[in-house]
Amino acid sequence: MELFREQILLLISVPVILGAILLEIVVTHFHGIRAYTWRETLTNFYFAALNGSMDLLLRAVLVLPLLMLCYEGRVLSWEKGVGYWVVLFLLQDLAYYALHYVDHHCRLFWAVHVTHHSSEEFNLTTGFRSSVFQPIYRTFYFLPIAWLGFEPLDILFMYAATQIYGSLIHTERVRSMGWLEHVLVTPSHHRVHHGSNGLYLDKNMGMCLIVWDKLFGTFQAELPEEPVRYGLTKRIEDRGPVNIVLHEWRDMFRDFRQSQLPLWQRLGYLFCGPGWRPRE
Repeated sequence: MELFREQILLLISVPVILGAILLEIVVTHFHGIRAYTWRETLTNFYFAALNGSMDLLLRAVLVLPLLMLCYEGRVLSWEKGVGYWVVLFLLQDLAYYALHYVDHHCRLFWAVHVTHHSSEEFNLTTGFRSSVFQPIYRTFYFLPIAWLGFEPLDILFMYAATQIYGSLIHTERVRSMGWLEHVLVTPSHHRVHHGSNGLYLDKNMGMCLIVWDKLFGTFQAELPEEPVRYGLTKRIEDRGPVNIVLHEWRDMFRDFRQSQLPLWQRLGYLFCGPGWRPRE
């Protein structure tokens, strides 16, 4: 049964998400709002397919072997109950926060994650605009969870479940969720995360819980006087899917090669944040 939980979850969630997308399209069209374009929407689904294919490819050869290796050396043992799943959820969400934080603050990983932020639209299909190469390294953030005694298949299942929630918060139709704004990552919080406004850059990194951002100082509320500008601080003129995935890699290595700095300083172009420049 554990082997098929993710498939059952997908069978239930995919129709719900597709139904929500259809509803959003109808509502925005009825109100004369241009929330969707064919090109961006198809690009979002294309990236989701690429990411999902890579995820499946790596699962057997990298993901499960590494998780099993850590699980076999676990330092704790758990009885499966409510407490087990609650702690797993908290650890999973914290691990994702760490992954997301590094993706935004190290250019090498930003070159992967920038794909997700490249859309200038914000709708439910934006959640499908996946960071194509993230499955290559994402598992390393989950290894400590296996080492703490959580079963690998449970870790993957919990990640899939939280990803579904993460997809549903990519919308402008929900303005506020009331008191839940203090606990959960809401559409309002995630609109800020996708903003290219200086005030909003690198804020609200959580997947499900906003408490991590409030705890670690990366929280920013959406402000009426600061409307969100979606996309990147520097617009990508070539909107083709290949360029969207690879443009930051090209720019990053161009900066690295052309710099006259010593090698140890040029590494800043790879491992410091995007936009890093050496001091004069």
